[in-house]
Order: sequence, then structure tokens, then C-alpha cells
Amino acid sequence: MTRWTGVFPAVTTKLREDQSLDLAATQASLDRLIDNGVSGVIVLPMLGENASLTANERESVIRAAKEAVAGRVPLLSGLAHVSTADAIASARHYEKLGAEGLMAFPSIAYKSDPRETASWYKALGNGCGLPIMIYNNPIAYGVDVTPAILNELADTPSIVCVKEETGDIRRVTDIYNECGDRFSVFCGVDDLLLESVALGVTGWVSGMTNAWPAECTTLFRLCAEGRFEEARALYRILTPAFHLDTHVKLVQYIKLAENLVYGAPEWVREPRLPLIGEERSRVTRVIEATITTLDAHGMRKSAA
Repeated sequence: MTRWTGVFPAVTTKLREDQSLDLAATQASLDRLIDNGVSGVIVLPMLGENASLTANERESVIRAAKEAVAGRVPLLSGLAHVSTADAIASARHYEKLGAEGLMAFPSIAYKSDPRETASWYKALGNGCGLPIMIYNNPIAYGVDVTPAILNELADTPSIVCVKEETGDIRRVTDIYNECGDRFSVFCGVDDLLLESVALGVTGWVSGMTNAWPAECTTLFRLCAEGRFEEARALYRILTPAFHLDTHVKLVQYIKLAENLVYGAPEWVREPRLPLIGEERSRVTRVIEATITTLDAHGMRKSAA
């Protein structure tokens, strides 16, 4: 059975000012992430503006990512659809394009009940040949893949992992108590990373790793090795920026962070708009303060 571990950034999709895909910049960001130590990458997550792209654009992103990653780390793709049939068709297509796993959303336009949620993921798991990470974010999508539902999915071998993003740190222990080690559990909230690793998660789907990959992989490693005193020092520096990962405008916030840290394009696809005014100033202050504090403590490590 597939066992993913480590830091898997949810990769932003780089765009030009006219909102067209910037595949060269996307590939460069993937190369930077891998060079700075991530264990896997996830293209077309929510942070990658999956739902705002056309089917042809999503295909282009996966093809470009496959070329850039070149087998160095696992390449996962987000899978976000309304209907079961469309989700399965895309999963099979992404597999042919070279994706090595899926981070599967619930139906993005329907709040399924527990029976329907289990049926959705069973259908995806049985409908393609790729291992699946369940994207459990009830705050955003109104669907909670509870430990009881995970237990129902335990007999679907291709479902191997859950990205835990309820915001309730108790859920990590509840999953292990209900399901044992059947599933890998990944932290899906940047500002709960240290707490989640202390409770036993084995991976992290991270947003701000796009800006600071070496620092974030160092943080994860320190936590995984039980070096919590060292980890807390770095975690406290990064946490104000990590809080930006939990906001409804996390796409704009994290793209602005990438721009300020290493010059990546910050353009987004409408209906999202670039940040302006006091909001932009506030986010910029957080990012610049993080850069300054990392430098002051000799902790900035990511290569450009």
C-alpha cells in the first residue's frame, strides 16, 4: 500500500497579468520546491485555483508538472468536480497524463450526507488506479469525512490518506483511535502543524511552503524527530504567516508571499482579484516581518 510521508505543498498555479497560464513560472516553482527538500507536490489543489481553470488548462498544468518533477518526488493532482462520473473520468485522464496520486475533494457543489460521502469516495477509489488522499475540509465545503466514514472506506485499498483540515486538533487522535494505522494522516492546516505532528500525523499538505520550502521542511523534520524546543522557535516565527493559510483569500495571500519572498507572479484568476489597499499592506507587513525575523535568527534557508 502507498504510504506518503513528509511535506507535500499545495502548489499555486502561476498566471500572467492577463490571467493566462504561466507554465514556465509554475515549473520553476516546482523545481524550487523540490530543490529545497519537499517530499511530494500537489498541483491543482484549491490553492492552485483548480475550479477556476478549464479542463484544457488543468491538463496543461499536469503535463507541465510531470515534465518539471521528472520522477524526483510523487506528483499528485487535486480532483475537484460536481458529479461522480466527471470525477472518475478526470481521475482516469490524470492518471494517463502521469499523475501518481489524487487529492480528492468531496463534490464541490453539493453537501453530501455521510452515506453519500462514503459512496462518493468509494466510487472514486474503485474507478481509477491511483492512490487517493481524501481532502477533508468541512469548513470550506460543508462535508466532514468523519472517523466513522473513514472506517467505512477502510476496505477500499486505493484510499490511503486523509488531509485533516477540520481545525479541531482532537480529530487526529480520533482518527487513529477509530481506524488504527489504516490511513496516513496529513496535517492540512499550516498553523496546526506542530500540534498535529505531536499527535502522530506523518505528513503535511502546506500552503506557505510555497514561499518557504526549506524552512517548512526543516520545521516538519524537527517535529518528526521530537525536537520540539527547536521546532517551537521556528514555528513561532512562521505562525503569523501560517495564519494567512486559513483565510478565505489564502490564494491571494500565499501568492503575494511568494512574490515578496522570491519574485513569483502573484496574479490570480477572476473572480479572485489582486490585493489592494490596507488589506495588501497588512499581509505585506506579516510577510516582511517574517522575512526579517528569519534573517535575524539565521533561519532563512530557502534558495530562490
